[in-house]
Amino acid sequence: MEKVFSNEMNVLKALAIMLVVSGHLEFSLLGIFPPYSFQLALFFFISGCLFKEKYLYDVTTFVERRIKSLLVPYFWYNLFYLGITVLIAKLTGKFWGMPLSLKNFFITPFLNGHQFDLSCPLWFVTQLFMTMIVFLFLFRVLNAVTKNKYIHLAFFGILGILAIPFSKWFAVTPLMLVVIRTMFSMLFVYLGYFYTHYIKDNYNIFTPKWLGAVVILQSVLWMFNRDYNPEHGIGLSYVLVWARFDEQLFVPVITSLTGIWASLFVVKILYPYVKDIKFIEDMGKVTYHIMANHLLVMYIITAIFMWIHGIPSSERASHDIYWIYNPVQTTYLYFVITMIATTYAGVFLKKMHNKALEILKK
Repeated sequence: MEKVFSNEMNVLKALAIMLVVSGHLEFSLLGIFPPYSFQLALFFFISGCLFKEKYLYDVTTFVERRIKSLLVPYFWYNLFYLGITVLIAKLTGKFWGMPLSLKNFFITPFLNGHQFDLSCPLWFVTQLFMTMIVFLFLFRVLNAVTKNKYIHLAFFGILGILAIPFSKWFAVTPLMLVVIRTMFSMLFVYLGYFYTHYIKDNYNIFTPKWLGAVVILQSVLWMFNRDYNPEHGIGLSYVLVWARFDEQLFVPVITSLTGIWASLFVVKILYPYVKDIKFIEDMGKVTYHIMANHLLVMYIITAIFMWIHGIPSSERASHDIYWIYNPVQTTYLYFVITMIATTYAGVFLKKMHNKALEILKK
């Protein structure tokens, strides 16, 4: 059963990264759930699902492993995108990022992670690192005080909900931004842990009644959605990276919960059909590389389209990093090419990394 659960989690990771990439192309794979309405909460949830209780008693190993798996590759990518950004600036005359400095290279990644536009989705990696470290220490304290799982749930629930008004009560300085994101994300890390330990094998939450309840609830939540008229705000979507929740309070938490449930439900249905598809398996294993490289691939696709149609690079430079050529006709082609290219690039990089480790061990 553990192997099946691990494989299901891998498929869930594949779905999660597809949701992120489709969101950056401004469409949703799950129509009733707009882009940015739960995707990052889903990744934090998955991290909680995979959190091992043994780390509560072995903090050193946990921190070391998170540094190796999250921060080390992050700064290699930071160096890579420094070079790519400088190269593009020389070719096009536009520098896609913040001014070059030691602060922006080493400190900004832990504040907003937008030092280079092409790698800005990796802000999630440093935030995940900080979230998991804080979560571990808070969970240790809670366990020392009480073993009651409902008290733990209430504690992280209050923290997560309070994060939303914090963005209104306090000036969102770089430090406060990290505090708000950490508070909000820890709720979903604990929910992942709670689901794995207390729900998965004890309750069936994927019955027709649950499906009906979630569809009805999300339909009601849709009344808060304003994505179709940007002047009115973002509605069901929220921008966690900038702690932007607009005037919502509970909606970001609720839509995250319904989105996570829907993702688990989709995986339950599709798993028997996709479990043996190697591409899906690979995708789930290299989500880090897909997160890191998908904007670069989209940038290259756009450059090719512009070259074919004779459009000057100045047109690309007049838009933000998410701009794509003729989105009405090309969005889905962008999505397919990007998922294929970044998945296989990730597989290649992972193989090179493993070979390098083998050589070092000899």
